[in-house]
This record gives sequence, C-alpha cells and structure tokens, in this order.
Amino acid sequence: MVESIFDLPVEKLIFYAVLGFSWTVYLWEAYLSYRQRSIYRSTTHVPQELGKIMDSETFEKSRLYQLDKSNFSFWSGLYSETEGTLILLLGGIPLMWELAGSVTARIGFGSEYEITQSLVFLTLATLFSAFTGLPWSVYNTFVIEEKHGFNQQTLGFFLKDAVKKFIVTQCILLPVTSLLLYIIKIGGDYFFIYAWLFTLAVSLFTPLPEGELKTDIEDMAKSISFPLTKVYVVEGSKRSSHSNAYFYGFFKNKRIVLFDTLLEDYSPLNKSGEPQPEQAEREDTSSESKAKPKNKKQGCNNSEILAVLGHELGHWKLGHTVKNIVISQMNSFLCFSLFAVLIGRKELFVAFGFNVSQPTLIGLMIIFQFIFSPYNELLSFCLTVLSRRFEFQADAFARGMGKASELYSALIKLNKDNLGFPVADWLFSMWHYSHPPPGAPQSAGQHQAGLTGLGGGGALAASSKGPPQTAAGPIDPKP
Repeated sequence: MVESIFDLPVEKLIFYAVLGFSWTVYLWEAYLSYRQRSIYRSTTHVPQELGKIMDSETFEKSRLYQLDKSNFSFWSGLYSETEGTLILLLGGIPLMWELAGSVTARIGFGSEYEITQSLVFLTLATLFSAFTGLPWSVYNTFVIEEKHGFNQQTLGFFLKDAVKKFIVTQCILLPVTSLLLYIIKIGGDYFFIYAWLFTLAVSLFTPLPEGELKTDIEDMAKSISFPLTKVYVVEGSKRSSHSNAYFYGFFKNKRIVLFDTLLEDYSPLNKSGEPQPEQAEREDTSSESKAKPKNKKQGCNNSEILAVLGHELGHWKLGHTVKNIVISQMNSFLCFSLFAVLIGRKELFVAFGFNVSQPTLIGLMIIFQFIFSPYNELLSFCLTVLSRRFEFQADAFARGMGKASELYSALIKLNKDNLGFPVADWLFSMWHYSHPPPGAPQSAGQHQAGLTGLGGGGALAASSKGPPQTAAGPIDPKP
C-alpha cells in the first residue's frame, strides 16, 4: 500500500498530504479538548488551594460555562473541518474561481483582468464563509453567551453588527489585496521583498472621560516614560459583558484601550437599569443593547485598573512589543521568500484543481494556508511558550511598581466576572495557554503577586507533565 501511495502523481501526493495533515491537527486538538472537558466534568468542587479566592457558586458557574463552550467548540470544529474537506474534495475552490470569472465577464472584464477576478473571488468566498458561519455565531451568542449572562445584544443589533463588520472587512481587504497582487505582478525577481515591505507598511474608540482614573493612568505612563497620547474606552457592554484591555501604536504615539466592562465606575452594566445620557439621546442604541441589572458590581476599581495596566506597560518597558514585531516581520519575510520559490511550481496548482491557469491569489492561498500549515503549527506553539515567559516578566514589572496586591485582587475579580475556570489538564494547557499559572515562581526565591497573567484562556500548566493544574486569567490584553 505504501508503494502504491508513492506511485501517485506528485500533485496527488501534495493534495492528500495537505488533507491528512489538516485532519491530524484537528484530531490532536479534539483529543486535547476531550482531556479538558474531562476536567470540567470531574472537578466539581473548588480545589483547596483556591478556596480563599473563589467561592463554590462562582466555581460551578464557570465550570458549566466552560463545559458548554467546549462542547460547542467540538461540534463547530467538526463542522468546519468537514466543510473544508468537502470543499477540497469536490473542487470548491476552482469552482468558485470560475464563478468569479463568469461574474467579471458579465461586467465586461475578460480573463486578462486577473486582479478584478481575484477581488470578486474574495468577496464570494467571504460571503460563503459568513453565511455558513452565521448559524454557529448566532447559537454561540444567543444560546451559550445568553445562558451564562454575557450577551448584551438583541438579534437585530447582532445582524446589523454582522453586516457592518462584513462591509468594513471588504473595504479594507479588497484594496489591500489588489495592491498586494499588483506589487507581486510588477515586482520582478524581487517581488517578495516589495510584497513584504507592503505588508509591513499596512501593519472607533471613545475617549476616556476626564477624571481621577485618566489622570492616574497618564501619571503612571509618565513614570516609566511611556509615550501615551490617548486613553480610550470601547463600549463593549453593548455586545458582551466580557472584559478586555490593551494598548497599540508605534514610536511616540501610543494609545491605551479599555473596555467599559473592565471599569467598575464606568460600566453601564453596574447602573442597575439607570437610564444613560447617551441612551436618552439615541433611542435606537437603547433598544439594541440590553444592559441587565446585576446584584453586584463587575469590573475593577481605579487602583486595580492601574495594576492591570502596570502589567501591560511592563510588556512595553521590557521590550516585548518590539520583540514580537521583529519575530512577526522575520516570519513574514521568510514566508514571502519561500512563496517566491514555490509560486512557479505548477504541480501545486494542479493539486487543487487548477490545471490551466495559475492565479496569484490562489497561489497565495495554497502556499500560505495549506503548504505552510505544518510550519505555522510549530511556530504557534513556540510563540505560546515565549508568551508565557513574557507574562512572568510583565507580572514582575507590575510588582516592582508596587502593584502586587492590586493586581492580585484585580485578577480575582476579572476571573469571576468572565467565569474563567481555574483548573486545566496539563497537556491542554501546555499546548494552548500563553499565560502562566498563579503563584508560579519566576526564578529561585521569587514568586508572583498572586494570579499571574491576563490570559483569555484562563488556566495554564507550568510543567510538561503531571496532574491538572490551577490558574486564572480572565482577559487577554494584546501587548
């Protein structure tokens, strides 16, 4: 049988290798998720070491929430993998390319207008993805998130939001793609350098009201010479009660972004149904978001917010941001260089049903999405390991600013608000979680402030073997 496999044409070998690796990755991820679901099902009581920071009611809520999410992820992942396989087996990609060609021909553009056909292909592909993914997104939002108290949207607001996102995506994706394809076509032998430089170059918020918190944030930024220019608040409460925070910007133009659900004094969800000034002025907004009264406040007080931002500023001060950018751009340059070598290989196109034409956009899709898949999986795991190291360092930085106790209490609050489950299977956490466990030592004689890391994943195992680990971390600020 092995001999018969290797007797196949090279394009068939490529196709089946891509398909086989895709299912291998899926089955590995499914196995890891199965291990984690077993933890959710079996760990029904608060571990002794977490008894002082998590009550049994919150623990049970988080367990059930994460179990529901994991079950949903299994079925949606199985559907996604099956859909992708059928698309490849049935020739869905060349079929959609031909459909895009028919559309462009109807409006007067022949086959020589490859970039135009590529843009139509992208639009059709994203439309298909949007429609097939919509039922899963609706179920996740209005069944799972609604059941556990996180959804803040009506169906009308959700659908309008989806349409807006699609339009905005197209307004960005189509011009950028057309320019990239044009650069590749006219770039000659060194097009990969120009394409990389272009992607490097391409790399609606509400200002935070004046007050004590904004002043304290600006003062803390000044204390470490962080070039802060703006502080924004995202009205995340209109969509979800999950919390988040991050900063962005280059050189001397940095901006800090906070979700209103993170701020105890600003979150509409803490107003117990009180009418908001903006809601009085905009009746359509008040009807689209459905803030729900809560018995207790969510979010953090000002000193805890400063501790969280102290951790994030640590990423900047310690050079994590620059290191991540350098790694990202080195990877991008390497991928474009390899793309330049592989784009001329006809067998790659034939493997996916393109026997005559070799469109540049299809080449980008085949090489970056399929051929580079093993490399991307390995790189992702390495970056997860690196991120854990950065998180330890950022925690130590916040502690050095005198924010240890505030960071500890902030993470406890946010873990409860976001129903993060604090127990994880060691293998699942090692593979997936980019943030360290609570109380894990940075080095001999050093210990964290408490619950370390601000990871959306929640739990993380510090070791590569052993029993289930405990950890916490409700939000995922991007460094």
